[in-house]
Amino acid sequence: MSDKIYKADIIIVGTGLAGIAAAIELLDHNKRVLLIDRDTEDNLGGLAKWSFGGICMSGTPEQKRMRIKDSPELLLQDWHSFAEFGEEDFWPKEWAKHYTENSLEKIYHWLRERNVEFLAMVNWPERGLFVPGNSVPRWHITWGTGHGLIEALIHHMHHHPNSSNLKIKYQHKVTGLFKSAGAISGCYGIIESEKESFRAEGDAVIMAAGGICGNLDLVRKLWYKPWGDPPEKMLNGSHKYADGDLHDIVEKEGGRLTHLDKQFHYAAGIHHPNPRHPGHGLSLIPPKSALWVNAHGKRIGPVPLVTAYDTRYLVEQICKQPGAYSWQVLNRKIMERELAVSGSEYMTDFRDKKKLGVIKTLLFGNKPLTDRLLNESVDIVTAHSIRELAGKMNSLNGDRRVNADLVEREIKQFDENIGRGNKFMNDDQLRRIAHVRQFIGDRLRTCKFQKIDDPKAYPLIAIREFILARKSLGGIQTDLKSRVLTPDGKPLPGLYAVGEAAGFGGGGIHGLRSLEGTFLGSCILTGRAAGKSIGSS
Repeated sequence: MSDKIYKADIIIVGTGLAGIAAAIELLDHNKRVLLIDRDTEDNLGGLAKWSFGGICMSGTPEQKRMRIKDSPELLLQDWHSFAEFGEEDFWPKEWAKHYTENSLEKIYHWLRERNVEFLAMVNWPERGLFVPGNSVPRWHITWGTGHGLIEALIHHMHHHPNSSNLKIKYQHKVTGLFKSAGAISGCYGIIESEKESFRAEGDAVIMAAGGICGNLDLVRKLWYKPWGDPPEKMLNGSHKYADGDLHDIVEKEGGRLTHLDKQFHYAAGIHHPNPRHPGHGLSLIPPKSALWVNAHGKRIGPVPLVTAYDTRYLVEQICKQPGAYSWQVLNRKIMERELAVSGSEYMTDFRDKKKLGVIKTLLFGNKPLTDRLLNESVDIVTAHSIRELAGKMNSLNGDRRVNADLVEREIKQFDENIGRGNKFMNDDQLRRIAHVRQFIGDRLRTCKFQKIDDPKAYPLIAIREFILARKSLGGIQTDLKSRVLTPDGKPLPGLYAVGEAAGFGGGGIHGLRSLEGTFLGSCILTGRAAGKSIGSS
């Protein structure tokens, strides 16, 4: 049987946010575009569609309304602090500079012109712990979460004046690239739904197929060596087709891969109640007032773990614990006020743009989310005494690792510290709670020194949490036009890489850490760069 042949000016492999951004830019230049994806049509938009939709930007009207003084120079300073770039990281540094200088014009205004809106409240994650992170709030939540972001861009793409130039093919697995006159000019592969081969021919190919973190075997193989051995059990919070196969194809054609051991994982993953693939995990935004303890019930420290400062540090410390997993111990009052899910699927009021629901959540806590997780999650237990809670933790885990006396002592010490009053509190977690509550965005969703063993806040709750693989910080090396580079630094003719496939730019724009919200922003920036470079040539 002969190949099914497709022809276009540009072939884009991957229909996530970066691929969509590239397609829109190419349509602006009246190019004929073919989008190819291995997934089904209902998953158009990729992982971004399931995200919370936060984007890191500087100098926005939302920041100015909140009197947040920010600048590209300050953002770049914070970026370098968190990234800890090496001397050899020329292109990652160039991309970081490009992002910080252009987040307002090339991300914010571009999205607003395509009917993407943002919540008025700018949020403040990744403040930094031992090295400075975000000096000011920059995390802009898309109204409608990542779902709303993707729906707006898909609508714009399908209603573009040049939309007749766009074709999308689903369930097409790319297995190779080919050249014409010394340049990459197309790809080939299998139509999985039809068990038929295909060949797509054009003038250039853009790789927009995500990272490697959907392949846990590869994540373990490339695990960051200073962290020791990877956890025996990890959950998958990435895309099921982000398996690294296309990285291998690019390397085979002469492209350079860099920093694949740099990965951004989350510390508070639970089993997804409705998994879409094996090992599928759900990423929680952990409560700041919960106690983070290890497999035995000992509080992890000596620096207590508190979210919003340095996600990488949380992951690193948990990986050092027995079993490389953790528990968070809290009560219902804390859970309702502080816990959230990093994604659109469970943050339904935000996703569905229910303003009254969002306001009620901020003022009174998220009771529906708490009820849903308590009813659906296999990783959460409740009790009406500490010893009962410890027993249920052991039953859930199928062992006797949790020491009830130890858990009771840790909770008692924490609660007694709170009981001494503000003047005499001497606990770093409580100091950090006091710190974050100075900012209105955190004060609304952080309890004011809530004890754990408080019968008025019962039931007690324990959440078993695993490291959740999420994002690749390394990838295919590219220049500022998103052209794939060879090991000697020369562009590989006809081949481009964008989004997570390119390490979100340059093969490692984030360095060791991300300031959060720079993932979606980098997808837009790199996708647009590829489209503009091709369209202008």
